[in-house]
Amino acid sequence: MNKFFFGFTLLLTNFNSITVFAQTESLKKSSVYKIGIFAPLYLDSVFTKNTFKYTQSIPQFISPAVEFVQGALIALDSLQAGEDFIDASIYDTKSFTEKIPTLIRNKKLDSLQLIIGSVKDEEYLQLANFALQKNIPFISVTYPNVAGIKSNPFLVIINATLKSHCEAIYSYLLQKHGTDKIYLFRQKGTQEDMVANIFKQINEHDGKALLSIITLNLDSNFNVDFLKSKLDSTRKNIIIGASLDETFAKNIVPICFELNKIYPIKLIGMPNWDNFSSLYNKKDLINFPIYFTTSFFTEKNDLFSKSLIAAYYKKYKGKPTDMAFKGYESVYLFTKLLAKNSVNFMSHINDKEVKVFCEYNFRPIMPPNNFAVPDYFENKHLYVIKILNGSVLKD
Repeated sequence: MNKFFFGFTLLLTNFNSITVFAQTESLKKSSVYKIGIFAPLYLDSVFTKNTFKYTQSIPQFISPAVEFVQGALIALDSLQAGEDFIDASIYDTKSFTEKIPTLIRNKKLDSLQLIIGSVKDEEYLQLANFALQKNIPFISVTYPNVAGIKSNPFLVIINATLKSHCEAIYSYLLQKHGTDKIYLFRQKGTQEDMVANIFKQINEHDGKALLSIITLNLDSNFNVDFLKSKLDSTRKNIIIGASLDETFAKNIVPICFELNKIYPIKLIGMPNWDNFSSLYNKKDLINFPIYFTTSFFTEKNDLFSKSLIAAYYKKYKGKPTDMAFKGYESVYLFTKLLAKNSVNFMSHINDKEVKVFCEYNFRPIMPPNNFAVPDYFENKHLYVIKILNGSVLKD
C-alpha cells in the first residue's frame, strides 16, 4: 500500500464521530468552544468491521468528503497553537447507526455552538432545521442551494446560489461590456429556463432592459455557420453559455474558439464549468480563455495555503484538493470568529480581522414581504476567473 493511500485509510479509521482538542486538557481555559463538523464519509459502507473494503484506491463517492475532513483536521491542528480551547467532533452523515435525526433525538448535538457542514439534500435540511430550533449557526460550505428554506437567520451559505452567480455575471457585464454585443446562448431545459429568467428579471428590473441581451435557443445541430451568421465581426461579442450541461459546453466552446479567429469573442460559462475536464485541454483551446464565476479562489501562494500544503503532504503524502482547502478554511475561519464573538456570532460573520483564503460578503436574504427575519445569509462576493491554457487564473 503506498503512503498516499495509507494516509487516506488512516483517516478513515472506523468511527462515527471523533473529538479533537485544540489545546491540551492540562491548559485550563475559561471557555470551551464546541464545534460539529459534518460530511458524508460513508464509513459503515466502506468498512467491514475494521477492514477497509477498497484495497486499490479510495472510491470516488467518498473522496470529496474525505478531502474536506482532512482539511478540517489540519485546521484543528493549526488552532492548537492558539489560546482557544476547541472541542470539535466530526460526524459521518451517512452513518448507519448515528444518523442526524438519531443524534438530535438523543440530544448529542445540543451542546454545539457551531455547525460546519459539507452536506446536501436531506442532511442539509435536517441540520438547518436543527440549527434554527437551537439557535446554532450552521455554516453550509459547499452546497449552492437553499432547498426552499425560509426564515432561518442561523443558516450561512458560503457557496453562492445560481441566482447570485447570474447577478455577478450581469454586474460584470454592466461594468466592462455595457456597449458590446451580448448574446445568451441556451438550449431547452428547466435549468436553462431558470437561468434565462434570472437574467431577464435582473436586466428588466425597472421595466426596461438596461443591457441589450440577445437570446439564442440552440439545438443539437448548431454549428459554426449558424453562430457566424449571428455574430458581429466589427465589435466584441460577449457570449453567455447559459447552461449547466457539460455536453452543451463541450459543443459550444470549440465553435467559439474557432470563430474567435475572425470574430472577437468572450465566452462566459456557468459556475459548474470549472468541473468540465475538456475545457482544460491546452492543445485544443490555445490562448482562448473561458470565464466563469466562483465563490472560492486562491492562488495558493499565501501563508495559510503554504501551511496547508506542507501539513497535507506531511500527513497524507499528496497535494490538497480544493475540498481540502474548503475544509481547512471553513473550520479555521469560523472557529476563530466563534472564539472572538461567541455571544453574538451572527453579527460578526463579516468581520475582516480573520481572513484565510477568500474574501466573503455575507448578506441577509430577505423574503419578498420584507419581514424583519432573513430567510438565510448568503456569500455575495464572487470571483470572476478564467480557464486559460489549462490553468485557472483570476481575471
